[in-house]
Amino acid sequence: MRNGDDLEGFDGEASSASMISAASSPYQPTTEPVSQRRGLGGLRCDLDYLRGTLGRLKLAEVLLALTAFICIETIMECSPCEGLYFFEFVSCSALVVTGALLLLFSLNLHTRIPQINWNLTDLVNTGLSTFFFFIASVVLAALNHKTGAEIAAVVFGFLAMAVYAVNTFLAVQRWRMSSRQQSSRQSSDYIRARTESREVVHQIQRLDA
Repeated sequence: MRNGDDLEGFDGEASSASMISAASSPYQPTTEPVSQRRGLGGLRCDLDYLRGTLGRLKLAEVLLALTAFICIETIMECSPCEGLYFFEFVSCSALVVTGALLLLFSLNLHTRIPQINWNLTDLVNTGLSTFFFFIASVVLAALNHKTGAEIAAVVFGFLAMAVYAVNTFLAVQRWRMSSRQQSSRQSSDYIRARTESREVVHQIQRLDA
């Protein structure tokens, strides 16, 4: 039988061996916090954006485009149908694109793709939507049969055009502001780099002297 000293020595050797084995094992337990892991687990709704002017405009655009699309879909007969089909395409496209942008902005997903200029993307979307809603509403107003669904679609089309126009104006201002900030940041970085390079040249000249 082993005495107490032998058992203590055996336990010490066993613990040392287990520590060495754990240190040399390639399968180490991860110490990365769960909150820092990449993925979609950290999504949260940006209520400040939804309560702001741009967020409210985006919500209004989605609702108006959806309402206009529903109105145009209730029309069963048409002749000619070109104006109806064009209005249907414009309202559906605006609904899908604006809804996707609203989802990206409200969940801050756009910050995970900094390679895209989202201010310019929003400006292009609102500008094109304003133009095409105006054309589609005018064409549908000229080529309709005075039914309730067609008149409602025209009204909501012009309302959507107005909201998109306001959003376009704000998007232009926001894009100009971001462009100015970016240009000023680039100029300051350039000045800082030139200053540092001059200091390095002066130090080299002093060492040579």
